[in-house]
Amino acid sequence: MNINSRLFDSIRIGSSEAEAVADNDAPRCDRPGCARVGEFRAPKGRGREGQFFRFCMDHVKEYNASYNYFAGMDDSALAAYQKQEEIGHRPTWKLGVNASAARMSQRGRLRNGEAGPDMHDAFNLFGARRAQQAARQEPRVGVLAMKSLETLGLDDSADSAAIKARYKELVKRFHPDANGGDRSREGTLQEILKAYQQLKSIGMV
Repeated sequence: MNINSRLFDSIRIGSSEAEAVADNDAPRCDRPGCARVGEFRAPKGRGREGQFFRFCMDHVKEYNASYNYFAGMDDSALAAYQKQEEIGHRPTWKLGVNASAARMSQRGRLRNGEAGPDMHDAFNLFGARRAQQAARQEPRVGVLAMKSLETLGLDDSADSAAIKARYKELVKRFHPDANGGDRSREGTLQEILKAYQQLKSIGMV
């Protein structure tokens, strides 16, 4: 037999015959009476999501032309479906109603700076944080008071007596009467007076 003969080139297989020739393991068309390969999937419909028919090309076209997901649903059912579509058909609860979800959200959270009973702190991350917080000393006074103390050249450990003594010292140093009437340091003196009044107003003096 000469397979290079021009007679082989003239042999053609029709489209219906080509579809009928298939592997024995290939799925068959689900249309009753059809023996062709079911190579195209088509959804089975509402209530059977994720399930598919297998059709050949002709029968999948026929099925898709008449397919209606909402077939058999009345107006109220359609309205309910449309409302559920807004939330993706997932359950929702009003705030505070789903108590079990609220409890689950609290599992393992920090309590007073410590890991909850459901949290395993294998790398001691939260323990290190607690140590840092303990080492960090909170300032004894507020921001304004601290600024006033810095103006007087003091820190937050200064008591009332130290503040008064420092105030008197600075006033004598920068007052014009102590400098032969020189008012060039009057601005500094005003800042000292303002800082002292601020400390006095909050009870530190």
